[in-house]
Amino acid sequence: MLTFFFIFLNILCYFLISYDYYDLLGLNILFFKGAYWQLLSAMFIHGNLTHLILNMIVLFQFGRILETYLGSFRFSLLYLGGGLLCSLLSAFYVYFDFNYFKTSINLVGASGAICVLMGFYAVFDKNSAKGLVVAILLMSFVPLFMGINIAWYAHIFGFICGYILAKLKR
Repeated sequence: MLTFFFIFLNILCYFLISYDYYDLLGLNILFFKGAYWQLLSAMFIHGNLTHLILNMIVLFQFGRILETYLGSFRFSLLYLGGGLLCSLLSAFYVYFDFNYFKTSINLVGASGAICVLMGFYAVFDKNSAKGLVVAILLMSFVPLFMGINIAWYAHIFGFICGYILAKLKR
């Protein structure tokens, strides 16, 4: 299953890529200076082991369901294409934040692509839709109130992208 491959790739990147390269591989203002690979590379690196584990649990949960439903090829298009779209939207948030608040953001993690899966799933399982919206809001904003730096906008962008892509599929 491709879901297991994506999980393996995330784990491999976490253990093989040094934090010294995170400024180059994470999504940050360098994207607007030609570091376009960051849209993809940021999806495969994580800030710490807890970040990685939590993301991989949710990727496993939604990935295996959607891969079974869509097939491996269409699932990979959803995960990677949706993740790239989410990264692109997040890049504009990074740009806005840098230019107006002089904050330097370095976005890492698979959360945006995983939230694409959750948004997509919300369309196909109407019984889960409200719960998934609540889950996205909780995982986006509760950590902020606890003082944990989190890319809440990537979660929201991802969920919306997945939701729209599922509506377009129907």
